[in-house]
Amino acid sequence: MASAAELFQGAFAAFQQGRLDVAERDFRKILRKDPKNIGALNLLAIILLSRQQHSEAEPHLKAALRLDTKSDATFYNYGLVLKALGRPDEALQRFSQALAINPAHAESWNNRGTVHNELRDYAAAMADFDRALALNPRYAGALFNKAKSLAELRRHDEALAACDAALALAPDLAEAWFGRGFILSRMRRPAEAVPAFGRAIQLNPDLPLLKGSLLHQKMLACDWQGTAALIAAIENDLAAGRLSAEPFGWQGIATTERSLQRCAVLYNAARYPAIAAPAVAATPIAAGKIRIGYLAGEFRQQATSLLLVGVLEQHDTSQFEITAFDNGFDDGSDTRRRIRAAVHDIVDIAGLSDPAAIAAIRARRIDVLVNLNGYFGEHRTGVFARRAAPLQVNYLGFPGTLGASYMDYIIADRHVLPESRRAFYSEKVAWLPDFYQANDDRKVIATATPSRAQGGLPEQGFVFCCFNNAYKITPEMFDSWMRILAAVEGSVLWLLEDSAEAVANLRREAAARGVDPVRLVFAARLPVPEHLARHRCADLFLDTLPYNAHTTASDALWAGLPLLTCQGETFAGRVAASLLYNLDLPELVTTTIAAYEREAVALATDPERLGRLRRRLADRSAKPAFNTRAFTRHLEAVFHAMVERQRAGLAPGHLSIPRQAESMAI
Repeated sequence: MASAAELFQGAFAAFQQGRLDVAERDFRKILRKDPKNIGALNLLAIILLSRQQHSEAEPHLKAALRLDTKSDATFYNYGLVLKALGRPDEALQRFSQALAINPAHAESWNNRGTVHNELRDYAAAMADFDRALALNPRYAGALFNKAKSLAELRRHDEALAACDAALALAPDLAEAWFGRGFILSRMRRPAEAVPAFGRAIQLNPDLPLLKGSLLHQKMLACDWQGTAALIAAIENDLAAGRLSAEPFGWQGIATTERSLQRCAVLYNAARYPAIAAPAVAATPIAAGKIRIGYLAGEFRQQATSLLLVGVLEQHDTSQFEITAFDNGFDDGSDTRRRIRAAVHDIVDIAGLSDPAAIAAIRARRIDVLVNLNGYFGEHRTGVFARRAAPLQVNYLGFPGTLGASYMDYIIADRHVLPESRRAFYSEKVAWLPDFYQANDDRKVIATATPSRAQGGLPEQGFVFCCFNNAYKITPEMFDSWMRILAAVEGSVLWLLEDSAEAVANLRREAAARGVDPVRLVFAARLPVPEHLARHRCADLFLDTLPYNAHTTASDALWAGLPLLTCQGETFAGRVAASLLYNLDLPELVTTTIAAYEREAVALATDPERLGRLRRRLADRSAKPAFNTRAFTRHLEAVFHAMVERQRAGLAPGHLSIPRQAESMAI
């Protein structure tokens, strides 16, 4: 019979040779005989870690630490496990303990840096990566991780240079190609991001989020080659519990709420699981004003703030104290100035780590913290994961569930989120009586109307338009538009110019469908007042599916331009329909693409009917969709209802706010 030493040597040899099943079996044998064998405990944990069996690995490392508190390898391995388990604070501690024992271990510096990245302490992260590179100048992983920090700090050129340096050292490092694509996407260069993501897929197609990242950049560039296969692969992955797309990009493609929920739940569990934190005390029942915190990365001239700014101005400051927690920057715009004047305070959290941002929020004793980003834009989901406020609400920026246990409510209306669809949302639903989307009835439209010639449009002929972002234009939607153009002689389609590549690709796709590419006209981006004014040059806005126009729908209708939509099967695909119902224009809502096409052609060939629709939009500010004051009272009623339940010791529950602004739990 082999001695304990011989058995360990055999198991270790199997481990080195990659025969992990044999090594695991033998290490377990050793531990049954000798539970205090530190080598077997560590190596078995490493095997389990390599198989992503993180929870199973942790007890072995705990046992090893009880036996020896001076092993940097054990602290290091434990840090890896804790990082994988979504416990960054503990992981940071373990890596720091490893470095206190062995500061010459480059991998410990690198991995501690990745935890600092997760905690958004980018200065500390880069310091750790630099220490790793000082020890090993050819450490491609540390260069790649430093590129992540630089990208998050918006130092994109430096980030790209660091990523390219990593690739020069390790040209087959799939993660670095993924990182290069990510940085280029942040730089709004989708046509260059596509081949970077494509190379990553060639090297490792199973990298989490990679397929979805490639798909979204292809959609931004209107490069539809191979997208059908990518979509099918992502659907299969999600059904199997593999996270291959992030939720925001997937919203532009997904046609079922089940798929969107599955994506959100997987993403949340992998990237932003709940992190244990000291409980935050609720405000006493007898307290005065309710403190509302709005957290966003876009308190500037951006779609979310363009919708919300009027509501911030209309809040009843005798009942509410409003604080904006800003994860973005001050762009000096009129919108930013209006926000600053409307709220009690703007607190800059962009440069704070998650724990520091939470401390800033808790110091202001916020009752309700509103997540205006969800998984979109400059979000701070990690702050919500640590329960920064007693009540946490998903609203406006992300039209769907976040799949997170720590998000208590989602604000909706019964068109975008019918009661029959509640099962696909992790949050409790707070239904507003009319339209869920805030709108600003002070939004200024420039008085001067540009000529059609100034917009590159023909003087005669029908002008269809769609100013949605390019990623919302699917091949199926484009097919529909081309059939509409073919049916309406002399018509053109006016689109937003997202990029030169998207323009070229769309013109090529039009030609492939037998439509003269000249009939596609592209509009450059303009300041909001001028952009709204140019809607007067169009005749009908054609909506997209499965992701509708949201802010762009409000813009078109506020400018007096009729909009035709096809109601979809998801929250994001029902927003325009809800807006039209709340403007008393239900005839502009269709439910099939065939009906959508028929209605578009009918309106284009019936100028009298189209004129009547325009005249009905003249009193739009009196309708629920554009009555900012009434909307704000309903939103405040939702906040009151949430806080009253919470102060009464009740768990979050579905809420319905009647038009008279009285809350009723259901």
